[in-house]
Amino acid sequence: MKAIQVKQTGGPEAMELVDLSVPQPKANEVVVKLTASGVNFIDVYFREGRYKALPPFVLGQEGAGVVNAVGTDVTLVKNDDRVAWCGLMGSYAEYAAVPADRLVPIPDGVTDQQAAAAMLQGMTAHYLSHDTYPLKRGETALVHAAAGGVGLLLVQMAHNIGARVIATVSTEEKAKLAREAGADEVILYTQSDFEAETKRLTGGKGVDVVYDSVGKTTFEKGLNVLRPRGMMVLFGGSSGAVPAFDLIVLSQKGSLYVTRPSLNHYIATREELVTRSSAVFGMIASGKLKLRIEHTYPLAEARQAHRDLEGRKTTGKLLLIP
Repeated sequence: MKAIQVKQTGGPEAMELVDLSVPQPKANEVVVKLTASGVNFIDVYFREGRYKALPPFVLGQEGAGVVNAVGTDVTLVKNDDRVAWCGLMGSYAEYAAVPADRLVPIPDGVTDQQAAAAMLQGMTAHYLSHDTYPLKRGETALVHAAAGGVGLLLVQMAHNIGARVIATVSTEEKAKLAREAGADEVILYTQSDFEAETKRLTGGKGVDVVYDSVGKTTFEKGLNVLRPRGMMVLFGGSSGAVPAFDLIVLSQKGSLYVTRPSLNHYIATREELVTRSSAVFGMIASGKLKLRIEHTYPLAEARQAHRDLEGRKTTGKLLLIP
């Protein structure tokens, strides 16, 4: 089978298209023939070596496809079932072996590409808005990178809850997408200082929560726009890691909360995984959540997919098609 392997961490050129043997399932595993693989910033972090994995390894944390073979102990799925998963390495390939209890069924009304596009980013947007800081109607959220993969889904979910959404984006094109997703106010951070604009838009009161996937370039100013006892939810670092800081700063700025969550801790049990994925798939099937699958690439073009993602040239979701 064809797969994208990293033998030595580095830039996009570190990804090689290689031939590997089709995996055989262990007793508790299922082999899935992939029809779509999601491209995410976590893949970049593993490729760079920021997140550690023992090389050589096959990239990819998210996929969808059809069950091709099942292990002897598997009862949850059967051959030809449509399934999806995330949070496990190895989806940049034609086949992948996945523990059966980490697979979720893809319901009618949701395509394989939609499932691959929604597992990681959709469930991330869901736990951020429903659990990490459970948004309520009438509250105000600041969403950075609002036209990105998670951003567009998070804006829609926050809007559906009834929260006021202030979005930051870099271009007019992305501003239009954020507004279409339900953002009430959009700040072009390339033209205006988002800290000053957010304070103006909230009458100096600040926002209840900041959802920040950017990190280094936005974190400090993000703390400055929170109301007293507001929460900074840092769930990514596309601009780099946040510098160390003294926690007394949180007290000085209003007894603030800061959290650095990870999806894996919000789908740790099978029950939570199935419940959360079903909620996201239900939103898609009902039309309440619209996915923007901006571009699909052949598996062999994984390097270009990463270049586009890192270059902040994209909005919505990128997929690899094995």
